[in-house]
Amino acid sequence: MRISEIHVYQKNLPVVDGPYTMSTMTLHAIDTTIVKLVSDSGLVGWGEVAPLGPLYQPQHALGARAAIAEMAPALIGESCLAPLLFCRRMDQLLNGHRYAKAALEIGIMDLLGKYHGVRVCDLIGGAGRERLPGYYATGIGDPDEIARIARDKVDEGYPRIQVKAGGRDVAIDIAVVRRVFETIGNEAQLIVDPNRGMTGAQAIQLSLACRDIPFALEQPCMTLDEIITIRPQIAHPLLLDESVDSLGEVLRAISLDACNGFGLKLTRMGGINAMATIRDVCAARSLPHTCEDTWGGDIVFAAVLQVAATVEPRMLEAVWTCGSYIEENYDPLNGIVVDRGHFDLPRGPGLGIEPDAARIGELVASYA
Repeated sequence: MRISEIHVYQKNLPVVDGPYTMSTMTLHAIDTTIVKLVSDSGLVGWGEVAPLGPLYQPQHALGARAAIAEMAPALIGESCLAPLLFCRRMDQLLNGHRYAKAALEIGIMDLLGKYHGVRVCDLIGGAGRERLPGYYATGIGDPDEIARIARDKVDEGYPRIQVKAGGRDVAIDIAVVRRVFETIGNEAQLIVDPNRGMTGAQAIQLSLACRDIPFALEQPCMTLDEIITIRPQIAHPLLLDESVDSLGEVLRAISLDACNGFGLKLTRMGGINAMATIRDVCAARSLPHTCEDTWGGDIVFAAVLQVAATVEPRMLEAVWTCGSYIEENYDPLNGIVVDRGHFDLPRGPGLGIEPDAARIGELVASYA
């Protein structure tokens, strides 16, 4: 079974009740790229990548489509049954751009699962469970507003709440953390995430001012070096997110004892198989982590759930999808939805998602 066609679609995903605010940006809509891989047997595989705007990291939507355009013509005729060789072929065609390659690799894994009649999770080790814990991420807001959101989401059943911080007077963030904890206590795991929006001094101030509150501090500063510098002065566990964008960076962070766990984005790491390798590295060092992605729809988050299901339960912090922030599912029957703060693993072969052609946006390129 070989690739006979590659089709690329662009779709805007408006933020429901937006904008979505973070320390470094305000987002009203996200530009997602969907790829459709058609095999010579007629089977179809789907992939997706949705960088979080042009400022979050070097990845951006136009870059994803340009990278796919660079590789796609030479990928026609490649085997759909050898994902390792497929990824090596992409590396021969283009240096870097793991996020764009991830969209194509997700499509290959979807095809491979459908070919064998199994789910993607079965191709990378097997599902340890069918229902996975989710977490809810608030935006930037004032103490009472964020506490109200946290209370609502805990009442819905979310076992983990992530509070956004940074990009403003640290005193406000301290007040938010205190108000949230007063409201939900230990009913859910609490994460404070500045998304690199704090200086080292601000991160230390926040942690020490809230040393009596149990939470984990995620990626407070811009660089790994800054985080390593402040780590001995922080009173809370530290998680890395934006500073780790590959297996090599995960290994570097571990070797430097830079963190207590990770927030892992699937497309940033390079796809399903890259995440499975990092899963095993984290297990070997007992480092818990999330399985998530920057943004997107049913396709990329079906891939996230397929990986998350294979993670040892004690190592899986939670799963995040942006389903609460987007209006529709690509697959109206099997789309990824949150149920009482948890996600059910899709049951069909491959990713378990079959997008409706009317819901995947505008065709912007085809290769055959």
